[in-house]
Order: sequence, then C-alpha cells, then structure tokens
Amino acid sequence: MTTIRTTCSRCGDVELSTKDISLELTGAGDEGTYRFSCPTCTTTQQRPASHRVVSILLATGVAYEVVLDTLPITESEIGRFVAMLDQDDWFGRLVASGG
Repeated sequence: MTTIRTTCSRCGDVELSTKDISLELTGAGDEGTYRFSCPTCTTTQQRPASHRVVSILLATGVAYEVVLDTLPITESEIGRFVAMLDQDDWFGRLVASGG
C-alpha cells in the first residue's frame, strides 16, 4: 500500500493512504486542492495542489473529481433566452452570441 506524507496544521507530519485523500482538479486538470481528515485529531484539512502535487497524487492512485468553476444561470440570462426563442432566427442568433 502506498503511504503519502503531508502535514496537518495542528499535528504536524501525518501519513495517509491513497483512500484517505480526495483530490479536486480545476477545469484545466493540472492544479486543484486535496483534502484529508487528520488521523490524529480528525480535523478536515484542505491544501492547494500544484501541478507537481497533482501528478504525484494521481500516480499513486488517489481518486479525483474535476470541478468546473461555473456560475449559476441568472434570471436575466433566462429572460434573454426566452425572448430570443420568440424570434424566427433564434438559433442563428444563439450561435452567434456564443451560447
């Protein structure tokens, strides 16, 4: 079993297995954050994961999730979309707007 060493802000150096760490990648997939629960004090810790850290964690078999930084659709955007549907050329205008 692979042992991963990291640091708890309360306890100092700790050793974890790949199942003890969760990795969240940004949309680009080369950076993100990782989380773990300290095996000593059980505090949840979150750390930034640089490209190098991501590469190491993925190589050791840590599970990951890709998290996209997207904003929710606003009521204004929905209103503009609905208004666009009332026009004959709605699809062409939608494509032209990048939506």
